[in-house]
Amino acid sequence: MTEERNSQIKEIDIGYEMRTSFMDYAMSVIVSRALPDVRDGMKPVHRRVLYAMADLGMSPDKPYKKSARIVGEVLGKYHPHGDSSVYGTMVRMAQDFSLRYPLVDGHGNFGSIDGDGAAAMRYTESRLSKIAMELLRDINKETVDFIPNYDGEETEPVVLPSRFPNLLVNGVSGIAVGMATNIPPHNLGEVIDGIQLLIRKPDVTSLELMSAIKGPDFPTGGLILGREGIKQAYATGRGSVTMRAKAEIEDNGGKARIVVTEIPYQVNKARLVEKIAELVREKRIDGITDLRDESDRVGMRIVIELRRDVNPSVVLNNLYKHTALQSNFGIIMIALVNGEPKVLSLREVLHHYLVHQEEVIRRRTQFDLRKAEARAHILEGLRIALDHIDEVIALIRASRTTEEARANLMERFGLSNEQAQAIVEMRLRQLTGLEREKIDAEYAELMALITELKAILADEQKVLAIISEELEEIKAKYGDERRSEITIGQEAIEDEDLIPREDVVITISHTGYIKRLPVTTYRSQKRGGRGVVGMDTKVDDFVEHLFVTNSHHHLLFFTDKGKVYRLKAYEIPALGRTARGTPIINLIQIEQGEKISAIVPVEGFESEDFLFFGTRQGVVKKTPLNDFTNIRKVGLIALGLREDDALIDVRLTDGNQELIMATKQGMSIRFSESDVRSMGRTATGVKGIQLGEDDIVIAMDVVRADDTVLIVTSKGFGKRTPESEYRIQTRGGKGIKTLNVTSKNGYVVGLKVVREDEDLMIITTSGTLIRTSMSGISVMGRNTQGVKLINTREDDEVSTVARVSKSEETDEESEDEEISE
Repeated sequence: MTEERNSQIKEIDIGYEMRTSFMDYAMSVIVSRALPDVRDGMKPVHRRVLYAMADLGMSPDKPYKKSARIVGEVLGKYHPHGDSSVYGTMVRMAQDFSLRYPLVDGHGNFGSIDGDGAAAMRYTESRLSKIAMELLRDINKETVDFIPNYDGEETEPVVLPSRFPNLLVNGVSGIAVGMATNIPPHNLGEVIDGIQLLIRKPDVTSLELMSAIKGPDFPTGGLILGREGIKQAYATGRGSVTMRAKAEIEDNGGKARIVVTEIPYQVNKARLVEKIAELVREKRIDGITDLRDESDRVGMRIVIELRRDVNPSVVLNNLYKHTALQSNFGIIMIALVNGEPKVLSLREVLHHYLVHQEEVIRRRTQFDLRKAEARAHILEGLRIALDHIDEVIALIRASRTTEEARANLMERFGLSNEQAQAIVEMRLRQLTGLEREKIDAEYAELMALITELKAILADEQKVLAIISEELEEIKAKYGDERRSEITIGQEAIEDEDLIPREDVVITISHTGYIKRLPVTTYRSQKRGGRGVVGMDTKVDDFVEHLFVTNSHHHLLFFTDKGKVYRLKAYEIPALGRTARGTPIINLIQIEQGEKISAIVPVEGFESEDFLFFGTRQGVVKKTPLNDFTNIRKVGLIALGLREDDALIDVRLTDGNQELIMATKQGMSIRFSESDVRSMGRTATGVKGIQLGEDDIVIAMDVVRADDTVLIVTSKGFGKRTPESEYRIQTRGGKGIKTLNVTSKNGYVVGLKVVREDEDLMIITTSGTLIRTSMSGISVMGRNTQGVKLINTREDDEVSTVARVSKSEETDEESEDEEISE
């Protein structure tokens, strides 16, 4: 007995056994539980839930069914694990804050963004969402392989047809053994555009694909800071994206408040509010007086009230630093490719999906072809029978059994078993002439279909064309706007090749809201028109600066305090025509009380050009441009100012130009730039014009030969005067009169040196904007009051003017623009 027992004992190296057993376990977890398939973007549990729901007929047009019934179906047939894993999967697929495009249509309590759990499965009901049907479309046409389930009594799909790229669209996260995946959700329309680009250009790179797929698009919206992390993830399969809440600083009766309307993906809102309250209690963040969660079914709204004496921008930046208002999403694009886990680039993900779709289309076409050929085969037999109907009837009547009749038909007419069976089963009504016509028509249609299906199978381009067409249908049906806005990064170096080069309009309001618009937003109107609304401003706000530049140029922001800050034009958020804009304090770290006085676009800092400064008290200075190469985020001193002075304008010059300055009371002076020696950044400057009592300088510009000097007043009057009427004087003098200021035309608000082929933009304090051709403005002498350029209301007046190049055709008679009444 002992010898028999000893013979059953096998000596095995324990290290080898541990390695092999653990590897078997690890691969089981990797392949069967934790990682998605690259083709449909699903783990087995997701796939089984959707297939079980489809098998139960739970389509979007059918009534909801209890979630417990679905869980039981999945457990009993396909997924031999705990019911919590199945129901948890269902719940997540129904949450619009977890999936970008939910695959389950849930009825009842399926949890919340505050971390509330879903109700028990006996209380909730579910059915498939409309877009989920696209994942299952054509599954009954042998488009995918089926394998036996765990007990061998049922079959389940190895992968779903997945008629849209679900791996990228909805993303996935999973922790396996020794590896993890974390793929963010994306915008459906952008991903489909990426596949279309891959179809058109098979050798496209991941970087080129970013022209279509901008980056992740989270269901909770929010901001994504920078493209560098996205670029790295798409190129290598690994990267990190910084997400930030969408917050605005609002004025609340003299006090500021921060309103958060969107939060980063996978952040628990209730815990976020608790964290902010904790920081306030511990006095790690100062200045917050009240914190309220005003979110409802319509949208999210977290209100953070602030003290009057605090800088709201500083508080907001501290909140970003210490709370989940700013979070990182670590991208790891690992998925199963032919059953093996691989780290994939963006192009590889789309390539594997496209290969899967080609197989789906081919298998569907082969299925339809077999079905069409089988039916055509039957119709051929019926046509033979109808051609010899009398003989067929006699032959059937002479047969004793059905089997004998079938055999006689096969022998007499050379029919197959299927054809003979169809003839035997043919009804008498099919002997009419009309039925014969229907059979002939159906046969002709089938033969045309068979020809088309064979052509598809023989031509890969036709297959790709079908994929392209069907993806466009899905995009048209389910596509929506991007929710997550991609903005500038804090420290990241932006890939400028991804930014289109275009002319843009930059506007800044009196209270510091900035935005970027295409220059084509504004059409040209005739002189005296009412204008279009250029910005939706508050009652006490108005557009103060408007500038046209290229999206790739540097923008130097000069403040009235004499400091300079720098941004690229494309770093300014692009917003709609009537949008107020983004607070400039969110983009550059200007100090409290500072105000933007001038914006100078610069292509580079290597030139020998100068920056020429003018102040309210008539002081001027010029400094080499290359002195401003290194501008820190906190800004740089551009010139020293006297206590009662402020910077009003800055111009880019070549050192040998002529300048003209205008005052509020209608005086002006023209002098040579050579009269002003070059000075360092911190120098104060020299006198440019001697001012009269209660007068100040309001504008400064560079004189160009044969151009005209445009003057615009507060009540909408203006004129152009030849530059030759302004004689060159020595700087520091009192100057000469440029406009006859009266109570009718108002004081001078703007001076520009302009050309005939330019346009003029005029903005009023109410935010009304008009664009008019410069050639339509009268040329008059210096000592006149001008003509009406814009009709202003009694409570409105011109605030600023801007010179615009005619970079596009304008339509003076267009009626489809919104007109300010």
